[in-house]
Amino acid sequence: MKLGRVVLALLIAGLAARGSAHAEPTKIRIGWIVTPAELTPYMFAKEGIAVHNGVSYTLEPVHFQGSIMEVTAAGTGDLDIAVFGSTSFAIAVENAGLGDLRIIADEVQDGVPGWSGPEFRVLRDGPIKTIEDLRGKVLATNAFGGETDMAIKLTLMKHSLVANRDYTEIEAEMANMNALLLEHKADLVSAVHPFQDIPDFDAKSRTLFTTGDALGRFEVSFWTARTAYIAAHRAVLIDLLEDYVRAIRWYSDPAHRDEGIAIVAKATKRPPETFAKWLFLPGKGYYRGPDGVPDIDAVTANVRLQHELGLVKAELDAKTYADLSLLKDAVARLK
Repeated sequence: MKLGRVVLALLIAGLAARGSAHAEPTKIRIGWIVTPAELTPYMFAKEGIAVHNGVSYTLEPVHFQGSIMEVTAAGTGDLDIAVFGSTSFAIAVENAGLGDLRIIADEVQDGVPGWSGPEFRVLRDGPIKTIEDLRGKVLATNAFGGETDMAIKLTLMKHSLVANRDYTEIEAEMANMNALLLEHKADLVSAVHPFQDIPDFDAKSRTLFTTGDALGRFEVSFWTARTAYIAAHRAVLIDLLEDYVRAIRWYSDPAHRDEGIAIVAKATKRPPETFAKWLFLPGKGYYRGPDGVPDIDAVTANVRLQHELGLVKAELDAKTYADLSLLKDAVARLK
């Protein structure tokens, strides 16, 4: 009888091991809005970067038109990793009740000295020479309550100009900003790569101020996950973050720049020349925290500014909404 129990235990253990060996990779649904700023749609296009993709996890990028849609998906459990900026993160935490969200990795930052970011352009030969000249004019942002909207409102407030009293602010897609300015439908527009690099627009416009001038360092986008998901999938998330950091390092390496641009061109269906002057180029392209480390203090400062502008109801200490231990473990594997 005792021998029989031992044999049975060994059989059960063997079956369990076999089941574990053939376990399906965990599907991770991750949101993204705009690329190439966000690496997600193409970061594993180079073979050999994602050593864990298809083994412990499979990555499923999910495209969204805007951050508010990601807030909804994160709340309903239809998204495992939501990518927010400081503005949308505050809305998710304060307005959508997602206080269990945790920041786990960086994506893109603006206002970092020596690096580029959104600019606010006026006609080069037009009547706008100073901020004061914007009184009574039409200004275009891509989203009310977002980074560019905050930069416009704060900059003009410093010159005693208030939205809807001293100027009119409209929303428009980033891709339409050039036409708005050149066709005299707006007097100031938000300009970002690659649209600001179009030769005709670049020749006929000039920068009046930047988001960095207005806001300082700003966390445009970072990865977040809910605490229950982190607890249930910690090991798999560390595998993903290890692959993510490997991707950041690969695309940031000057030796890989031409190949990286070719990958982005294919993913976005745009000619490589669109990205040649700035993408993956220090001081020109998008700034990412080294090894994906976000600037948590910047998030706190950004939300405080949102609150001062009346865009969110309260401040928050981003340190209480961050869990960088997974990223730390992932980076440690690569040293």
